[in-house]
Amino acid sequence: MSPSQAILARKNLDRRLATLKGEAVAVPPRGWLKGIREALGLSTRQLASRMGAAYSRISAMEKAEVTGAITIKSMREAAEAMGCTFVYAIVPTTSLDDIVRRQATHKAEVSLGRLHHTMRLENQAMEGEDLANERQRIIAELLAGPSRRLWDDK
Repeated sequence: MSPSQAILARKNLDRRLATLKGEAVAVPPRGWLKGIREALGLSTRQLASRMGAAYSRISAMEKAEVTGAITIKSMREAAEAMGCTFVYAIVPTTSLDDIVRRQATHKAEVSLGRLHHTMRLENQAMEGEDLANERQRIIAELLAGPSRRLWDDK
């Protein structure tokens, strides 16, 4: 994906996720499966029948949801059996562009730190405005290149 395509993809995802940002979703204490099942008045046997599963599987699924061990597939199947839709999302805390810019800034700081150390040993250290300009140049270079480079550890 080219850098311009990546920027467009980030903007589209940010727009689609905007409605979910800042939404504090309070998970029922005993999980969504049990909460919805009980609110609908379904017994574990009735839900198992609707899913074509053993009744013991429902209890196991409800326990697995609370511990975080349930699969997305199982959640989707149970939701459909209860006449619901399972929704799954990863919602960034800030915009995707902000996350990318923050990573580019971090990577630039690391790179600049090494460069500055070497130059200082050679008594050629950059100061003030030169240092700030070099930081901005590195950030711009990182943002203009492939996004994957931002996340490499080297």
